[in-house]
Amino acid sequence: MNRILHPLLASLLVCGIAACSKQGPDSAAPAAASAPAAAAADGQLTVGLAVSTLNNPFFVSLRKGAEDEAKKDGVNLITVDAQDDPAKQQASVEDLIQKKVNVILINPTDSSAVANVVKEATGKGIKVVSLDRSVNGAEVSAHIASDNVAGGKMAGEFLLQKLGGKGRVVELEGIAGSSAARERGEGFHKVVDGKADVKLLAKQPADFDRAKGLTVMENIIQGNKDIQGVFAHNDEMALGALKAIQAAGLKNVVVVGFDATADAVAAVKAGTLAATVQQQPELIGQYGIQTAKKLAAGQSVDKFIPVPLNLIKQ
Repeated sequence: MNRILHPLLASLLVCGIAACSKQGPDSAAPAAASAPAAAAADGQLTVGLAVSTLNNPFFVSLRKGAEDEAKKDGVNLITVDAQDDPAKQQASVEDLIQKKVNVILINPTDSSAVANVVKEATGKGIKVVSLDRSVNGAEVSAHIASDNVAGGKMAGEFLLQKLGGKGRVVELEGIAGSSAARERGEGFHKVVDGKADVKLLAKQPADFDRAKGLTVMENIIQGNKDIQGVFAHNDEMALGALKAIQAAGLKNVVVVGFDATADAVAAVKAGTLAATVQQQPELIGQYGIQTAKKLAAGQSVDKFIPVPLNLIKQ
Protein backbone atom coordinates (compact mmCIF):
# COMPACT_ATOMS: atom_id res chain seq x y z
CA MET A 1 0.00 0.00 0.00
CA ASN A 2 2.89 2.35 0.75
CA ARG A 3 4.16 1.77 -2.80
CA ILE A 4 0.79 3.03 -4.08
CA LEU A 5 0.52 6.03 -1.72
CA HIS A 6 4.02 7.43 -2.29
CA PRO A 7 3.54 8.13 -6.03
CA LEU A 8 0.05 9.49 -5.33
CA LEU A 9 1.32 11.90 -2.66
CA ALA A 10 4.19 12.98 -4.87
CA SER A 11 1.79 13.66 -7.70
CA LEU A 12 -0.46 15.77 -5.46
CA LEU A 13 2.53 17.71 -4.15
CA VAL A 14 3.71 18.55 -7.68
CA CYS A 15 0.21 19.70 -8.67
CA GLY A 16 -0.01 21.91 -5.58
CA ILE A 17 3.34 23.54 -6.35
CA ALA A 18 2.34 24.13 -9.96
CA ALA A 19 -0.93 25.73 -8.93
CA CYS A 20 0.85 28.06 -6.52
CA SER A 21 3.45 29.02 -9.08
CA LYS A 22 0.74 30.18 -11.50
CA GLN A 23 -0.55 32.70 -8.99
CA GLY A 24 2.74 34.48 -8.36
CA PRO A 25 3.42 37.40 -6.01
CA ASP A 26 1.33 39.99 -7.90
CA SER A 27 -1.87 38.00 -8.35
CA ALA A 28 -2.12 36.62 -4.87
CA ALA A 29 -5.27 38.17 -3.55
CA PRO A 30 -8.86 38.37 -4.66
CA ALA A 31 -9.18 40.52 -1.52
CA ALA A 32 -6.85 43.04 -3.14
CA ALA A 33 -9.11 43.50 -6.15
CA SER A 34 -9.89 47.06 -5.07
CA ALA A 35 -6.18 47.99 -5.14
CA PRO A 36 -4.74 49.44 -8.37
CA ALA A 37 -3.92 46.66 -10.79
CA ALA A 38 -1.13 46.68 -13.33
CA ALA A 39 -2.00 47.49 -16.89
CA ALA A 40 -3.91 44.61 -18.41
CA ALA A 41 -1.78 42.27 -20.45
CA ASP A 42 -4.69 40.88 -22.47
CA GLY A 43 -5.05 43.93 -24.68
CA GLN A 44 -7.58 45.70 -22.46
CA LEU A 45 -7.11 49.46 -22.44
CA THR A 46 -5.86 50.68 -19.04
CA VAL A 47 -6.28 54.35 -18.15
CA GLY A 48 -4.89 56.13 -15.11
CA LEU A 49 -6.95 58.96 -13.61
CA ALA A 50 -4.90 61.29 -11.41
CA VAL A 51 -7.28 63.58 -9.49
CA SER A 52 -6.21 66.61 -7.46
CA THR A 53 -8.57 65.74 -4.59
CA LEU A 54 -11.60 63.57 -3.91
CA ASN A 55 -12.49 65.77 -0.96
CA ASN A 56 -14.31 68.05 -3.40
CA PRO A 57 -17.73 67.01 -4.79
CA PHE A 58 -16.79 68.37 -8.21
CA PHE A 59 -13.96 65.88 -8.65
CA VAL A 60 -16.01 63.06 -7.16
CA SER A 61 -18.51 63.71 -9.98
CA LEU A 62 -15.67 63.88 -12.52
CA ARG A 63 -14.45 60.47 -11.35
CA LYS A 64 -17.97 59.05 -11.54
CA GLY A 65 -18.30 60.20 -15.15
CA ALA A 66 -15.01 58.51 -16.00
CA GLU A 67 -15.91 55.32 -14.10
CA ASP A 68 -19.32 55.01 -15.77
CA GLU A 69 -17.85 55.52 -19.23
CA ALA A 70 -14.98 53.11 -18.53
CA LYS A 71 -17.36 50.42 -17.30
CA LYS A 72 -19.55 50.86 -20.37
CA ASP A 73 -16.56 50.57 -22.72
CA GLY A 74 -14.67 47.80 -20.90
CA VAL A 75 -11.78 50.09 -19.94
CA ASN A 76 -9.63 49.28 -16.90
CA LEU A 77 -9.55 52.53 -14.88
CA ILE A 78 -7.07 53.18 -12.06
CA THR A 79 -7.80 56.29 -9.97
CA VAL A 80 -5.27 57.99 -7.68
CA ASP A 81 -6.04 60.89 -5.33
CA ALA A 82 -3.38 63.55 -4.65
CA GLN A 83 -5.34 65.06 -1.74
CA ASP A 84 -4.30 68.52 -3.01
CA ASP A 85 -0.61 67.67 -2.48
CA PRO A 86 1.60 68.32 -5.56
CA ALA A 87 4.34 65.98 -4.28
CA LYS A 88 1.83 63.20 -3.69
CA GLN A 89 0.42 63.71 -7.17
CA GLN A 90 3.86 63.39 -8.74
CA ALA A 91 4.48 60.14 -6.84
CA SER A 92 1.08 58.70 -7.79
CA VAL A 93 1.56 59.54 -11.48
CA GLU A 94 5.01 57.92 -11.36
CA ASP A 95 3.26 54.84 -9.96
CA LEU A 96 0.84 54.87 -12.91
CA ILE A 97 3.84 55.05 -15.26
CA GLN A 98 5.38 52.02 -13.52
CA LYS A 99 2.09 50.18 -14.01
CA LYS A 100 2.44 50.83 -17.76
CA VAL A 101 -1.02 52.36 -18.21
CA ASN A 102 -1.88 53.26 -21.81
CA VAL A 103 -3.18 56.77 -21.14
CA ILE A 104 -3.08 59.12 -18.14
CA LEU A 105 -5.91 61.57 -17.46
CA ILE A 106 -4.57 64.22 -15.10
CA ASN A 107 -6.36 66.91 -13.13
CA PRO A 108 -3.37 68.84 -11.75
CA THR A 109 -3.15 70.03 -8.19
CA ASP A 110 -0.54 72.53 -9.40
CA SER A 111 -0.43 73.14 -13.16
CA SER A 112 3.32 73.81 -13.21
CA ALA A 113 4.43 71.24 -10.64
CA VAL A 114 3.18 68.32 -12.77
CA ALA A 115 5.24 69.29 -15.83
CA ASN A 116 8.20 67.00 -15.12
CA VAL A 117 6.15 63.90 -14.43
CA VAL A 118 4.02 64.57 -17.53
CA LYS A 119 7.24 64.75 -19.57
CA GLU A 120 8.34 61.48 -17.97
CA ALA A 121 5.08 59.81 -19.02
CA THR A 122 5.10 61.09 -22.59
CA GLY A 123 8.79 60.19 -22.88
CA LYS A 124 7.79 56.58 -22.24
CA GLY A 125 5.08 56.65 -24.88
CA ILE A 126 2.13 57.20 -22.53
CA LYS A 127 -0.45 59.66 -23.82
CA VAL A 128 -1.51 62.35 -21.31
CA VAL A 129 -4.77 64.32 -21.27
CA SER A 130 -5.39 67.16 -18.81
CA LEU A 131 -8.83 67.56 -17.24
CA ASP A 132 -10.37 70.82 -15.94
CA ARG A 133 -6.94 72.32 -15.15
CA SER A 134 -4.22 72.64 -17.77
CA VAL A 135 -0.55 71.63 -17.56
CA ASN A 136 2.08 74.36 -17.76
CA GLY A 137 5.49 73.54 -19.19
CA ALA A 138 4.73 70.17 -20.78
CA GLU A 139 2.89 69.00 -23.88
CA VAL A 140 -0.31 66.98 -23.51
CA SER A 141 -2.34 65.26 -26.22
CA ALA A 142 -5.54 67.12 -25.30
CA HIS A 143 -7.08 69.40 -22.69
CA ILE A 144 -10.70 68.84 -21.65
CA ALA A 145 -12.34 71.64 -19.70
CA SER A 146 -14.91 74.34 -19.55
CA ASP A 147 -13.72 77.78 -20.62
CA ASN A 148 -12.72 79.04 -17.18
CA VAL A 149 -12.06 82.57 -18.42
CA ALA A 150 -15.56 82.75 -19.90
CA GLY A 151 -16.97 81.32 -16.65
CA GLY A 152 -15.20 83.95 -14.54
CA LYS A 153 -16.52 86.63 -16.87
CA MET A 154 -20.02 85.19 -16.59
CA ALA A 155 -19.82 85.30 -12.79
CA GLY A 156 -18.52 88.89 -12.79
CA GLU A 157 -21.23 90.11 -15.14
CA PHE A 158 -23.97 88.52 -13.04
CA LEU A 159 -22.52 89.93 -9.81
CA LEU A 160 -22.37 93.48 -11.21
CA GLN A 161 -25.87 93.13 -12.60
CA LYS A 162 -27.19 92.14 -9.16
CA LEU A 163 -25.29 95.04 -7.54
CA GLY A 164 -26.52 97.60 -10.05
CA GLY A 165 -23.03 98.13 -11.45
CA LYS A 166 -21.46 99.29 -8.20
CA GLY A 167 -20.42 97.94 -4.83
CA ARG A 168 -17.68 96.65 -2.55
CA VAL A 169 -16.71 93.10 -3.44
CA VAL A 170 -14.47 90.27 -2.29
CA GLU A 171 -12.75 87.63 -4.43
CA LEU A 172 -11.85 84.24 -2.93
CA GLU A 173 -9.18 82.59 -5.06
CA GLY A 174 -8.43 78.91 -5.64
CA ILE A 175 -5.09 77.15 -5.24
CA ALA A 176 -2.23 79.39 -6.34
CA GLY A 177 -0.59 77.92 -9.43
CA SER A 178 -3.71 76.12 -10.66
CA SER A 179 -4.96 77.11 -14.10
CA ALA A 180 -8.57 77.15 -12.88
CA ALA A 181 -7.81 79.82 -10.27
CA ARG A 182 -5.77 81.88 -12.69
CA GLU A 183 -8.31 81.71 -15.54
CA ARG A 184 -11.44 82.25 -13.47
CA GLY A 185 -9.81 85.24 -11.84
CA GLU A 186 -8.78 86.55 -15.26
CA GLY A 187 -12.36 86.38 -16.54
CA PHE A 188 -13.73 88.05 -13.42
CA HIS A 189 -11.24 90.92 -13.62
CA LYS A 190 -12.08 91.51 -17.27
CA VAL A 191 -15.47 92.61 -15.98
CA VAL A 192 -14.77 94.40 -12.70
CA ASP A 193 -11.41 96.07 -13.32
CA GLY A 194 -11.62 99.69 -14.34
CA LYS A 195 -15.13 100.15 -12.98
CA ALA A 196 -15.07 103.39 -10.98
CA ASP A 197 -17.95 102.36 -8.75
CA VAL A 198 -16.62 98.88 -7.96
CA LYS A 199 -14.11 98.48 -5.15
CA LEU A 200 -12.28 95.18 -4.63
CA LEU A 201 -11.97 95.05 -0.85
CA ALA A 202 -10.00 91.81 -0.68
CA LYS A 203 -8.57 89.17 -2.98
CA GLN A 204 -7.34 86.19 -0.99
CA PRO A 205 -6.75 82.47 -1.65
CA ALA A 206 -8.85 79.86 0.15
CA ASP A 207 -7.54 76.93 -1.91
CA PHE A 208 -10.89 75.69 -3.26
CA ASP A 209 -11.70 74.49 0.29
CA ARG A 210 -14.93 75.11 2.20
CA ALA A 211 -13.34 75.33 5.65
CA LYS A 212 -10.71 77.74 4.38
CA GLY A 213 -13.39 79.75 2.61
CA LEU A 214 -15.14 80.14 5.96
CA THR A 215 -11.97 81.14 7.82
CA VAL A 216 -10.70 83.56 5.16
CA MET A 217 -14.11 85.21 4.88
CA GLU A 218 -14.36 85.54 8.67
CA ASN A 219 -11.01 87.33 8.71
CA ILE A 220 -12.07 89.67 5.89
CA ILE A 221 -15.33 90.50 7.67
CA GLN A 222 -13.44 91.36 10.87
CA GLY A 223 -11.65 94.09 8.96
CA ASN A 224 -14.62 95.33 6.97
CA LYS A 225 -18.30 94.51 7.31
CA ASP A 226 -19.40 96.77 4.45
CA ILE A 227 -19.46 94.06 1.76
CA GLN A 228 -22.01 93.82 -1.02
CA GLY A 229 -20.71 90.97 -3.15
CA VAL A 230 -18.44 87.91 -3.18
CA PHE A 231 -17.09 85.88 -6.08
CA ALA A 232 -15.51 82.57 -5.10
CA HIS A 233 -13.54 80.53 -7.64
CA ASN A 234 -15.49 77.43 -6.66
CA ASP A 235 -18.64 76.45 -4.78
CA GLU A 236 -16.85 75.00 -1.77
CA MET A 237 -15.30 78.38 -0.97
CA ALA A 238 -18.58 80.15 -1.78
CA LEU A 239 -20.47 77.97 0.70
CA GLY A 240 -17.81 78.55 3.36
CA ALA A 241 -18.01 82.30 2.75
CA LEU A 242 -21.80 82.18 2.92
CA LYS A 243 -21.61 80.55 6.35
CA ALA A 244 -19.26 83.29 7.60
CA ILE A 245 -21.55 86.00 6.20
CA GLN A 246 -24.61 84.48 7.87
CA ALA A 247 -22.78 84.06 11.19
CA ALA A 248 -21.73 87.74 11.10
CA GLY A 249 -25.33 88.80 10.52
CA LEU A 250 -24.58 90.54 7.21
CA LYS A 251 -27.58 91.03 4.94
CA ASN A 252 -28.08 91.28 1.18
CA VAL A 253 -24.58 90.06 0.25
CA VAL A 254 -24.57 88.60 -3.26
CA VAL A 255 -22.41 85.44 -3.32
CA VAL A 256 -21.53 83.74 -6.62
CA GLY A 257 -19.76 80.40 -6.86
CA PHE A 258 -18.44 78.18 -9.61
CA ASP A 259 -19.00 74.45 -10.43
CA ALA A 260 -22.71 73.91 -9.65
CA THR A 261 -22.13 71.17 -7.09
CA ALA A 262 -25.22 69.62 -5.53
CA ASP A 263 -24.83 71.65 -2.32
CA ALA A 264 -24.43 74.89 -4.28
CA VAL A 265 -27.45 74.23 -6.49
CA ALA A 266 -29.49 73.49 -3.34
CA ALA A 267 -28.29 76.79 -1.84
CA VAL A 268 -29.35 78.66 -4.99
CA LYS A 269 -32.78 77.05 -4.82
CA ALA A 270 -33.00 77.98 -1.13
CA GLY A 271 -32.24 81.60 -2.01
CA THR A 272 -29.00 81.86 0.00
CA LEU A 273 -26.46 81.56 -2.83
CA ALA A 274 -27.13 84.01 -5.67
CA ALA A 275 -25.69 81.92 -8.48
CA THR A 276 -23.14 79.32 -9.50
CA VAL A 277 -21.44 78.83 -12.84
CA GLN A 278 -22.35 75.33 -13.96
CA GLN A 279 -19.66 73.07 -15.24
CA GLN A 280 -20.40 69.45 -16.06
CA PRO A 281 -17.77 67.40 -14.24
CA GLU A 282 -19.28 64.04 -15.15
CA LEU A 283 -19.09 65.05 -18.79
CA ILE A 284 -15.42 66.01 -18.37
CA GLY A 285 -14.72 62.52 -16.99
CA GLN A 286 -16.77 60.91 -19.77
CA TYR A 287 -14.96 62.89 -22.46
CA GLY A 288 -11.67 61.89 -20.83
CA ILE A 289 -12.32 58.16 -21.32
CA GLN A 290 -13.62 58.70 -24.86
CA THR A 291 -10.48 60.70 -25.72
CA ALA A 292 -8.22 58.05 -24.15
CA LYS A 293 -9.82 55.39 -26.32
CA LYS A 294 -9.22 57.42 -29.46
CA LEU A 295 -5.60 58.10 -28.56
CA ALA A 296 -4.94 54.43 -27.77
CA ALA A 297 -6.41 53.52 -31.17
CA GLY A 298 -4.03 55.94 -32.89
CA GLN A 299 -6.77 58.41 -33.82
CA SER A 300 -6.24 62.18 -33.83
CA VAL A 301 -8.07 64.33 -31.26
CA ASP A 302 -8.61 68.06 -30.84
CA LYS A 303 -6.06 69.81 -28.63
CA PHE A 304 -8.86 71.53 -26.72
CA ILE A 305 -12.15 69.77 -26.07
CA PRO A 306 -14.63 72.25 -24.56
CA VAL A 307 -17.39 71.38 -22.10
CA PRO A 308 -20.39 73.78 -22.12
CA LEU A 309 -21.04 76.28 -19.30
CA ASN A 310 -24.30 77.57 -17.86
CA LEU A 311 -25.32 79.91 -15.05
CA ILE A 312 -27.66 78.61 -12.36
CA LYS A 313 -29.24 81.56 -10.58
CA GLN A 314 -32.11 82.50 -8.30
